This record gives sequence, structure tokens and C-alpha cells, in this order.
Amino acid sequence: MDLFDRSAGQRPGNAQEEILEGTIERIVFSGGGGEFTVARLARDGLAEPTTVVGSLLGLPTGARLRLRGYYESNPRFGRQFRVQGYTELSPETLAGIRRYLGAGLVKGIGPEFASRIVERFGIRTLEILDAQPERIREVPGIGPSRAQAIQQAWASQRSLRAVMVFLQGYGVSPAFAARIYKRYGAAAIARVRENPFRLASDVWGIGFLSADRLATALGIARDSDVRVEAGVHHALDEAGGLGHVFLPRGPLVEEAAKLLEVEAPLVEAAVDRLGRAGDLAIESTPEGAGVFEVGLFRAEVAAATGLLRLLRGRVTPLRLDADRAVARYQAEARITLAPQQAEAVRRALHEPVLVITGGPGVGKTTIVRGIVNTLVREGLTVALAAPTGRAAKRLQEATGQPAATLHRLLEWRPADGVFGRNVARPLQADLLVVDEASMIDIRLMADLLAALADGTRLVLVGDVDQLPSVGPGMVLRDVIASGRVPTVRLTEIFRQAAASLIVTNAHRIHDGVEPELGAPPAQGPAADKRDFFFIEDDDPAHAAETIRDLVATRLPRRYGFSSSDIQVLTPMHRGELGATTLNHLLQEAITPGRPELRSGGRVFRVGDRVMQIRNNYDRDVFNGDVGEVLRVAGGSDESGESQAVVGFDEREVNYAADDLDELTLAYAATVHKSQGSEYPAVIVPVHTQHYVMLQRSLLYTAVTRGKKLVVLIGSRKALRIAVANAEVAARCSRLAARLAVA
Repeated sequence: MDLFDRSAGQRPGNAQEEILEGTIERIVFSGGGGEFTVARLARDGLAEPTTVVGSLLGLPTGARLRLRGYYESNPRFGRQFRVQGYTELSPETLAGIRRYLGAGLVKGIGPEFASRIVERFGIRTLEILDAQPERIREVPGIGPSRAQAIQQAWASQRSLRAVMVFLQGYGVSPAFAARIYKRYGAAAIARVRENPFRLASDVWGIGFLSADRLATALGIARDSDVRVEAGVHHALDEAGGLGHVFLPRGPLVEEAAKLLEVEAPLVEAAVDRLGRAGDLAIESTPEGAGVFEVGLFRAEVAAATGLLRLLRGRVTPLRLDADRAVARYQAEARITLAPQQAEAVRRALHEPVLVITGGPGVGKTTIVRGIVNTLVREGLTVALAAPTGRAAKRLQEATGQPAATLHRLLEWRPADGVFGRNVARPLQADLLVVDEASMIDIRLMADLLAALADGTRLVLVGDVDQLPSVGPGMVLRDVIASGRVPTVRLTEIFRQAAASLIVTNAHRIHDGVEPELGAPPAQGPAADKRDFFFIEDDDPAHAAETIRDLVATRLPRRYGFSSSDIQVLTPMHRGELGATTLNHLLQEAITPGRPELRSGGRVFRVGDRVMQIRNNYDRDVFNGDVGEVLRVAGGSDESGESQAVVGFDEREVNYAADDLDELTLAYAATVHKSQGSEYPAVIVPVHTQHYVMLQRSLLYTAVTRGKKLVVLIGSRKALRIAVANAEVAARCSRLAARLAVA
């Protein structure tokens, strides 16, 4: 979604823009403080009111409007007018003024007082309230306290209308104007005039480029200090989105100058100013100067400091013989640990910090179970956590002990924006085991380490060869690369796991060897014994249709999977085999005709699999969490409700229509978004259409997400390219260096 009308709620190509004038007869629904409104608009000469939908923040019944937008047909609610912009007009009649004032929007004025006010001031009522609000005392029955309340409420409404008019005058869409007002209130105009670029960080959904266009409209020069400094911050933000903790000064200057279309010396000067002001951290090393956002710099330094503190600290000695403890665990579990596994259990009992890493089928879960079993038997307190809810649930099932997400373990406080567990109030545990540690970014690692008391043991478990975290940093890789943290790398594949082609092929891919390919999963009884298949299809459009049929029909019929058991993992969002196109195909195949909720171009139906695409601490849902739409209620419903209810594991979360931009369909997802998750069946398109993303680590990560079945579909050429491409996109991080030299 874009800040400006030209992109926000773009009208379909065959829809003609029209202008309507009329009076709001009734507000059917208003959600998100008016960001999404359904209203009936009475128009002169028409017997039936027109249904209008869009952002009409702060407008009461009786408001007279000039609306710009287009007509659309909603399958559930019929023909309605989609608002792209509006201007509020003064009511033209005494009855209109009376209705406008009495709609309840102004605290202290109901229908009765509205009639008295209009009777006293007549057609000049609104003019007098604007220019001489103190005259409200002239109205019979309005005493000092009520008069003061009315004046304050009227002033608030005036500021709201002024902000909406101001922003729309510069092309800002009503929906974003509403968000801006909710963020800044009456100070919105001053804040936007002073520095429109702050919108990019303060208001969800507004990016730098949109803020830059608004700045141009406001007359801010392209070479102004405020613009260039904002461009530097934006370049660093973009780098953070790609996983970088910092950027070398030279590439940062080059990137920002290109983005802003200004000369490099202007950017150099801006970097220096921001560094002197403490708005950026500039760190010089023999390798060159690195420029950090301050928060990321502090997080990386804190993570290094925290790890070194644990490594140098003393842990309480365990009064047990490690070899006897391992032997007892093997006897109780009726298993025999491989030498690497036994070593991992023994070291976890003595080391203050330990990393356990390895691919699928090497027994990481068995080791964790042994560590937990041994320490619980000794009466020690063990805490278990993982970055995602699904990973935490798997950890709990594997160990029989409670496990939580890291955010729950650290007691995130949405209202304060901080964790409840910290240096002042550390976790009370003798040992913390964190699974899927490759998903931890540098910020979360810093917070986690700050919450560990001296003497707490830490075991990090994960597959370092998977893709790194979505957020900045490559924590697990850096911790291992530093050489400072004891590490057990598991390489032996156990016989039971080796019988799985998923496991075998994952390791073949990891080693740069093409996977063993099976026949398509519907040819002969032998297919039932295989769990890995390749379907060759060089035509992207046809391959997309095959994926649709596999998810909706063929795999459920052949293997008994439900469509919710099958996850499509694709390298990119774009293209015929990208997540966007595949999600549309799969939605139409799986949930056609079911109750739905629409917001802008988004459509969500009951039964749809959806993914949260940004952290929302108030709802306790996080970027990458996957759920299912359980119920919807439309905004034009007479009940006045407009929401989607989404089930995440065992919790239900409500989304108003204007919150739906936090969700996306998740029948198909990018491989990056699948980290920390496992699925009964995985389908992976591998095609030269995704050439820039054909990487060994990405294919390896996708294949290791499947538990019972993996299907690759695409071209052999693309598969060979992916397996051969061992290049890993480098991330700018100094955690390993900080640990190594300390």
C-alpha cells in the first residue's frame, strides 16, 4: 500500500473515477478509528442512499461530503462506492447542521442540545463554533463545565478535520491520513511539515519513497540536510532488512547517493553529522569504517559482552559422573548414543555455553532429551525455548518438559516495548536450551543474554547450514566461527533416518551432490515407499497448475494429507511460480465460495491459511506466524462487525478489516519465512525463473522443512544450478570478530 491516492486502493482498470456529493445518512460501521468506514450517503434527487466504503475518519452522521472514487461490485454486499479521497463541505440547511452536531461525535452535544444551539445561532452555527466557541454559553441549559467540554471536543474535531484536509491536499490517501492523525494527533501538521521522513519509521505501511514524494510536495529541497540524512537512515534500514548489522561506509554512501540522486559528498557530510549527533554509530577497524544504526550497534556489542560473560563465569559444578549419567540415560531410553552424541551430552553438563549443530537425522533431539533428562533428575531447573511457537511445541513434545517461545520466556511487555526479564530481573534457571538457534537475530540474542544470570548454562541447538535469521545478523554462524564457544558438530546420519530420502537428499544437497530423484508421486505402488520426488516441468505456468492439483487433490487422495498439511515453499514472491501467484491459485482451489472479508485488494476466506508479516506485540503474534481464518464478519453487515478471527495454534486473534495488511495468504510462502517450521509435506518449485535465488542453502533449507514428503517440481537445469551454487549472501556483522579478539 502506498501513501498516495494513486496507489492506495488502486481502482480496477475498467472502473471509472467519479465524483459524488451528498450527506452521510448513517454510519453502518467504523473500524480502526475510522480507517475503514461503511456509510450510507444520501444524494440529492435519489430515493435510495449510496453505500460508500473507505477511510472517513472523524466524520459524523449529517456530514456533507464531496467524494472521489469508483464503483465496485462486492459479491456479498453488492454495488458500493470505494472512496479514494474526500472533501468535507459545510451543511447547507438548518436541519443538516442540527443533524451534524447531534450525531454524537462532539462530546456533550446530543440531539437536544444540537437543536438548542442551532436555534440560537442559526445558519452561522458552525462558523461561530469555529471562530467564537466561547459563545456556546449563550445557549440555554449549557453551564460552565458543559461549555468547556464542548469547546474542547469541538477543538479536537477541528484539528482532526484540519489534518485530514491538509494531508489530502498533498495527495495523501484518506486511509494513511487517518493513520498519521492517530499517530500524532493535533500535532500532525507540524510534525509532517517539520520532517515528513519520520513517517517512514513512525507510521506502519509508509515507506521512505512515499515520504520522499510528500516531502517534495511540501517543498523540501532534494539536497536538504533533512532529506539526505533520512536517505542514509533508509539505506541502513534496507540493509537491515537484508540481514546486515552495519554497512561499510563506502558502500553506504554510494547506495544512499544513488537512492537520493545527489552527490556523494552530501551523503558523506550527512553521515558525519549523524555520527556526531549520536544518531548513528561509526566504528573504525583495520578493515575500514562501519556505520550502524545505534540500536543494532548496541545489540551486537551487548551480545558479544553477554556471551563472554557466560564463558568466563563460573557455573555450579554438578555432583555427578558424566559418563555414568550418559550410561543411565541410554539404559532408561533403551538407545545407544553415537560417540558424537555422548560427547555433546557430557559437555553440556560441564560447559557454561555449548553449541550443538548438525543437519537432519543426526540426533539433535535425542541429545537435548538426554541433557534435560539428566539435569531434571539432578533436581536442577531447566528452561526450554525456541524462536517460534511451532518450534517450541516440538521441543516440548520431544522432552516432555514445558517449552515457550523466546518472547514468552523473556516476558515481553507490549505496553512498554521491553522484556520483563533482563539484567535487573534475570531468568531463574540452571540451564537454558534454545532450539532452532539459527533463527535468532542479533537483537533477540542481546536481549536473551541480558536475561541470563551469572552461572546459568546455555545450550544453543540448530542447523548452522540453514538460511540465517530473517532479522539482522547471523548469530549462530558467527558464534561458531569465532572459535570461542565450545561446539559439537554432528555429522553421523542414523540408520533409521538414512532410510529417508528426505534426509539423504538433504545431506547430498548440503555436500553439493545432486539429490536422488524419484518418480512423480502417483506412479505405481512403489511410490508409497518413497518420501522424495522430482516432477520435471519446464513450463512455469503448467508447473503452477500442477502444484495447485497436488495440493488440492492428488496428494490428499494419494497420501491422506489434508491441504493444511501441505506447504508450498518458493524462492521468491514474484513470477508464475512465486508465492503471490501460487497463493491466488491455491485459494481459488481450496476455499472457493466460502465467507470472505475484503479490504482493498486483499481477500481472506474462512479456511484460508494466513501468515503474520510483521511483529504485533499487542496481539502476541510475530512475523512468520502461520494460522487459519476461522470466522469472518463483513463490514457492511448490519451487525456492525467487520473482522477476521484467525487461529494461531490454540489461540484466536481478531483482525479488523483495516488490520488485514498485517496478514498474507500462506498456502505458498518463501523459504526464508519457513525457518523454524516443519510440515508433513512440502512442495518446492525449482525453476530458472528464480535464477537469482537458486542457492544451495536455500534448497537445503526448503527440503529440510518436510517431515513425511518432499516434492520438487521444475527443471533439472535449475536444480543443478541450485545444488552447485554454494555462495551464501554475505552479511555485514562483527559479532564473530568481537568474540574472537576479546
